[in-house]
Amino acid sequence: MAAAAAGAGAGAWAAQEKQFPPALLSFFIYNPRFGPREGEEENKILFYHPNEVEKNEKIRNVGLCEAIVQFTRTFSPSKPAKSLHTQKNRQFFNEPEENFWMVMVVRNPIIEKQSKDGKPIVEYQEEELLDKVYSSVLQQCYSMYKLFNGTFLKAMEDGGVKLLKERLEKFFHRYLQTLHLQSCDLLDIFGGISFFPLDKMTYLKIQSFINRMEESLNIVKYTAFLYNDQLIWSGLEQDDMRILYKYLTTSLFPRHIEPELAGRDSPIRAEMPGNLQHYGRFLTGPLNLNDPEAKCRFPKIFVNTDDTYEELHLIVYKAMSAAVCFMIDASIQLTLDFCRRLDSIVGPQLTVLASDICEQFNINKRISGSEKEPQFKFIYFNHMNLAEKSTIHMRKTPSVSLTSVHPDLMKILGDINSDFTRADEDEEIIVKAMSDYWVVGKKSDQRELYVILNQKNANLIEVNEEVKKLCATQFNNIFFLD
Repeated sequence: MAAAAAGAGAGAWAAQEKQFPPALLSFFIYNPRFGPREGEEENKILFYHPNEVEKNEKIRNVGLCEAIVQFTRTFSPSKPAKSLHTQKNRQFFNEPEENFWMVMVVRNPIIEKQSKDGKPIVEYQEEELLDKVYSSVLQQCYSMYKLFNGTFLKAMEDGGVKLLKERLEKFFHRYLQTLHLQSCDLLDIFGGISFFPLDKMTYLKIQSFINRMEESLNIVKYTAFLYNDQLIWSGLEQDDMRILYKYLTTSLFPRHIEPELAGRDSPIRAEMPGNLQHYGRFLTGPLNLNDPEAKCRFPKIFVNTDDTYEELHLIVYKAMSAAVCFMIDASIQLTLDFCRRLDSIVGPQLTVLASDICEQFNINKRISGSEKEPQFKFIYFNHMNLAEKSTIHMRKTPSVSLTSVHPDLMKILGDINSDFTRADEDEEIIVKAMSDYWVVGKKSDQRELYVILNQKNANLIEVNEEVKKLCATQFNNIFFLD
């Protein structure tokens, strides 16, 4: 009886606990060279969020970061501080360009409990945040800014500090609202690309389609092809495609989700190519091609910024589940006539191609059969081609990270990844979690595999055998060192 009462009391106590996820406290960008003398400190600050913070506090916070970076430089000149841990928050530092510093301050997660006299007791969870995850988020902030605005230095060359401040304000004012820090995890470290699995014939059809389009629309410089938010082909450099892929899949495509039309992805065939209806439409650019007043404005992106520094128009055109990105030199003026021509050439062919891919995908699905829910879940990442695959994430957008496992297990994955970073050689780590789960991490020749197994009474040898079986079935053509 006493035990039951104690159990009930514990439940009531747990119900009084409130949990608060990590939150962005501040985000700022500064350059110590812009205000070296006393009284000029404010000139260092190029962007500060939240803007309503009092001027002296901004100067004080920037000064503190500057001091920390300088202090740590004495011990490690080439690698100054990356983060600073305090009881209430964690600060992350990044120097993406010489003397330009980006700082992100994140509040640690909080558990609020009620004391016996009814007053709230706040406990900061100091060890919950993974440095590598949030340092990667800060690097992504810069990469996304650079994709749409070019480098900080380029803005300085184009219009000095004034123009740089305007660009930073315009971009980050909106971008920071899309940062949902509680949803960040291992996938943010990888920043990988999910590739769509295809048979050879369908892949050749897509390659042939891209070649025909680049020939018909001879001003196209680069092309990328995606299906179901997964990449099939890209002519861009890897690092540029990686950040463009993130923009497309987490921002542009979700904004244009349309109600699925009944049978829309069913194979479409017409007797004559001339009367083929098509489902093509622009996701960037003119909304209505029949409107003579329609604006032909496309977002501009910057690629190869370390080398040739190219500014391009980004045209994203979609038919059913297939999307194709055409990138055209920004010096070329795009007209409504060009958009209509692109629509008439690309629309019908992309519609048929999307239908072919869908048909092939369904055939492959039927051959592989609908398997029952496996006992394991995994994340795989290849550093060489940025290929990423996760059966843990049911959905991953900036605001939602729907994972099918407990957050504690996600944290173990992050810890294993941090261990892998410290070691150059290949290795394997096996962890028995408190909740009867086994977590296995394998690092082999630029590839990383993380497996979560739910096998209560298994021992180390059995877990190892299960992981070998998984590698044989899921990754039979990929070499993993045993």
